Amino acid sequence: MNLNLYNSLTREKETFEPINEGRVGMYVCGPTVYSDVHLGNCRTFVSFDVIYRYLLHLGYKVRYVRNITDVGHLLDDGEDRMSKGARLEQLEPMEVAQKYANGFHDMMRTFNTLNPSIEPRATGHILEQIEMVQQIIDNGYGYERNGSVYFDTLKFIEENEDIYGKLSGRVVDDLIAESRENLKKQDEKKHPADFAIWMKASPEHIMRWNSPWSEGFPGWHLECSAMSTKYLGKTFDIHGGGNDLKFPHHENEVAQNVGSCGHAPAKYWLHTNMLLMNGKKMSKSDGNTISPVELFTGDSPHVSKGYHPMVVRFFMLQTHYRSTLDLTDEALQAAEKGYRRLIEAYRTLQALESPANAAAGELDKEINDLIDLAYSEMNDDFNTPKALARLFEMVTRINGLKDGHLPADQVSGPTLALLKDTFQKFIFDIFGLKDDSAEGGENGKDMMGGLMNVILNIRQEARANKDWATSDLIRDSLKELGIQVKDGKEGASWTVDA
Repeated sequence: MNLNLYNSLTREKETFEPINEGRVGMYVCGPTVYSDVHLGNCRTFVSFDVIYRYLLHLGYKVRYVRNITDVGHLLDDGEDRMSKGARLEQLEPMEVAQKYANGFHDMMRTFNTLNPSIEPRATGHILEQIEMVQQIIDNGYGYERNGSVYFDTLKFIEENEDIYGKLSGRVVDDLIAESRENLKKQDEKKHPADFAIWMKASPEHIMRWNSPWSEGFPGWHLECSAMSTKYLGKTFDIHGGGNDLKFPHHENEVAQNVGSCGHAPAKYWLHTNMLLMNGKKMSKSDGNTISPVELFTGDSPHVSKGYHPMVVRFFMLQTHYRSTLDLTDEALQAAEKGYRRLIEAYRTLQALESPANAAAGELDKEINDLIDLAYSEMNDDFNTPKALARLFEMVTRINGLKDGHLPADQVSGPTLALLKDTFQKFIFDIFGLKDDSAEGGENGKDMMGGLMNVILNIRQEARANKDWATSDLIRDSLKELGIQVKDGKEGASWTVDA
């Protein structure tokens, strides 16, 4: 089965064909580390974590590069976000960067995302950015004014009219009118749409480096062009980020790459959509916002309780990465129930055994078809909600086998083994979920899981000896701890109360 993905550049689904067979280069715009990472960014990074995981699952050797922006991301008044963070917290800029980079990494671990292959920082690649600025100047697309260097947007458009504006899908006149750069250094520019690729530092600016043009710092858009080129080459497979980065960030990245080395950076562009809350855009000014920590603790008027990070991750998987995701307390409660049901089915499945006389039957075919369909959904632009739906169809069959509503002898040993393997790989390897009742180890196979197996084995021995008092005592004691024990034909299973 071919992997198809939606390319933001062409606005069409395309069959994925990597530049180098068997290898994938993927660059994703990372956080600007001047404050705590917000939930919308977490949604983007979880989405690309699933994409990364699935590419690995398909057997690709993936070089996943996700940057850290620790200089050059300016506010509309021209102040560097890092410098502002340092000023407000009375810290060195690199203290601010380290503090929030640490917090970002902690949050990514909380959401169980895999580490990228390379995580370059903008401040660690100043030389590469200076070299790229010089290349842009040498190719006629950059000019220096009073120590700052600007990208000549109109000249680029005139000579590359089919490139600028293609990614964001906007008319060039609109792009020029809407450019955020309009607020900065207008008297120095040839045109308001020109954007800075090197900025001369003002006397009070803390972060500054020597360059051929001035003591200053690189423009925000430049870092991704320089670092993606350094680690993935002039053209690589996938460039990802949030929808809000299409313009100006990604549009200007394309211009810089073409302007410096004559190549657009990426073959495929993938963009995640925004996160809403209660149907509206998150906004601090009107109080319609929640942090990841508040979501986990329940310390917010927008939720009735705290939700485990794996419940939140599951909730994110229920919506396609290109669709808006609406966060509501009701939706989180439903996601919690769905997540619990999935994990319980996983435990049940591991305990199922195929009867010695089992033979391939209609149920065998149904299970194999569902497995094929789950992969088909993921191959259709990483469609996690539809793939999850196929898994829940498998859950129905698993519970039917456990309860005796479906004939166990209609599932052959090889099919049951394939179902166990597929179910585990989708839940843990591809979707990146963990068993939240078993935090200490991989894939839920840890201390708590082991202890519960020991306890249930003791209870099973008591039942076999008709020691109903001990059996009931164990069940009732576990219930007081929030653990429900269910007896079935295949033995006992357990779940943790929501």
